[in-house]
Amino acid sequence: MTNPPNPLRDVEATRNLERRIDELPMSRHLWLLVLLLSLGTFFETYELALTSLVPPGLMKAGIFAHAHGMFGLPDQAAFAAATFLGMFIGAMGFGRVADRVGRKRAFTGSILLYTATTLLMALQHSAVGVDLARFAAGIGLGAEIVTVDAYLAEIAPAPYRGRVFAFAIFIQFLAVPIASGLSLTLVPLEPFGIDGWRWVCFIGGVGGILVLMARRRLPESPRWLAQHGSLERAAQIVDAMEKRSGVQAKPLMHSSPGAVLVDVAPSSNTAASQNLFAPAWRSRVVMLTLANVFSTIGFFGLGNWLPTLLAAQGHTIAKSLEFNFYISLCYPLCPLLFMLFADKIERKWQLAGATLASALLGVVFGHQTQSVAIVLLGLGVTVSNLLIAYSIHTYQAELFPSVIRAKAVGFVYSWGRLATVFSSLLIGYLLQTGGTNAVFVFLAACFVAVSLLVAVLGPRTLNRTSM
Repeated sequence: MTNPPNPLRDVEATRNLERRIDELPMSRHLWLLVLLLSLGTFFETYELALTSLVPPGLMKAGIFAHAHGMFGLPDQAAFAAATFLGMFIGAMGFGRVADRVGRKRAFTGSILLYTATTLLMALQHSAVGVDLARFAAGIGLGAEIVTVDAYLAEIAPAPYRGRVFAFAIFIQFLAVPIASGLSLTLVPLEPFGIDGWRWVCFIGGVGGILVLMARRRLPESPRWLAQHGSLERAAQIVDAMEKRSGVQAKPLMHSSPGAVLVDVAPSSNTAASQNLFAPAWRSRVVMLTLANVFSTIGFFGLGNWLPTLLAAQGHTIAKSLEFNFYISLCYPLCPLLFMLFADKIERKWQLAGATLASALLGVVFGHQTQSVAIVLLGLGVTVSNLLIAYSIHTYQAELFPSVIRAKAVGFVYSWGRLATVFSSLLIGYLLQTGGTNAVFVFLAACFVAVSLLVAVLGPRTLNRTSM
């Protein structure tokens, strides 16, 4: 049914519909929806892992310079910068698109974009060509992550939201050991005369196509539909969710005559998107923007540069990839452990504690030379980083209402990706001038900043209902 040109949102009926979602048990059907959403981010994380895993193969093939590449820095720096500049544009732009056209459409468009451009990157023969394709893929990556955060927060009942995000991170980070294992196996080789790094990219692109085909089973977010005037369609989706969850479907309850209806015409949506710095949201936007900037620099600074930093400490490319593979094994396991306390410990303290732990462990990690110590401390840093990734995505999605959720998350998230563009160049400079110790101290300082910001300024969110 086509919506009228200027739909009205029934506030009372919308709140009733959202209460019905929050009262749902986490049935097999809801877990299936979470799984489908998470499979999309699986291949995003696979592609993102290539930021650290592909450059050794590109250097082996002579496409990337070992040092003094673009801007006089290693080509690894330009490659990472192109990735995160694209993610900044994707997160900032598609957050607004997802709030306007819906979660499912934005979701599908972002997958198409990063799949096509990753396949294109595998065909390049120059550093410039690789970086341009990677920039376009980054736009799709940034758009996908923002849309998934909003989608998950709106599909999940509030009492289970922490566990839902932890499970999504589990599926998402299964990609890390898989990408690492494939890179360890293929990057040093040339199967059928084709560079191994190209095979790793092709596999990711084909996987994205398969995931795209499975997306037809996903419904639109009923919270988004209700907030945008499509109350009847939202009610149909919630009815189906209730029936498949073994819950008696409830009739749609409209407001009583004379109740206030809210205009949700496009002009009103635009006004909402420009109101992120209104008093109700201003402090949250500022706090989360800074937290995303510093946590992203620290998280991806360690993750994307780990093989390169290990190589700079005297390990061979094959050995650094082997270390990275061992460390990556805990990526899918840790989120399962997080599910034990995800909805029991306040989210802000999970984030503040995890960033502080990453800071301390990262500094110690940077001084290790023995293989066993490198792997053990690398595992410790990775566990802390994974808790950061899970907790910040859950935390920021809970702090804004559905009508501006994707815009708000996209805004705060995107600045972290933009900061990583410049931090990648800075890390390359620090590595050349101050060595690995200078890099690890810089990353630790970023983590400490996040811990202080969230501990002092972050509001509590545990068991909050969606808005």
